[in-house]
Amino acid sequence: MATAQVWKSSKFTIERSQGKKAGTVIFRLSGPFTARDMHASLSPNVLRSTFEAEEESDPQALPGPRHHILDLTEVPYMDSAGLGLIVSHYVRCQGRGVRLDIAGMSPRVLQLFEMTKVDKFFPRVATVEEADRQ
Repeated sequence: MATAQVWKSSKFTIERSQGKKAGTVIFRLSGPFTARDMHASLSPNVLRSTFEAEEESDPQALPGPRHHILDLTEVPYMDSAGLGLIVSHYVRCQGRGVRLDIAGMSPRVLQLFEMTKVDKFFPRVATVEEADRQ
């Protein structure tokens, strides 16, 4: 008899903050980055606008170089919905001339990136601090 695995997960959150340089925005993701966990915590519109809001609300982000850092240090795992959101953000960044780095990937999340072959598109750094110095 097969049994289903039930995850006792923490709540998914996204926190946005300024980096050390003008135009750098850090997105700290925490908790399981899955469709179920994302949409249980945030509406699709809020989730989408979290990544897009700095364009309108942060006057420092508009002049000079722009840089987004996705901090995945506290993301234990993700599914295709989480990966899809990251890929969508990457495409949006490319279209706007925004550099995107990913920091703190766990081995499990890295495995998903490698299996889907998107790991080649994303500059990866070990820590947010390292990405914020670039």
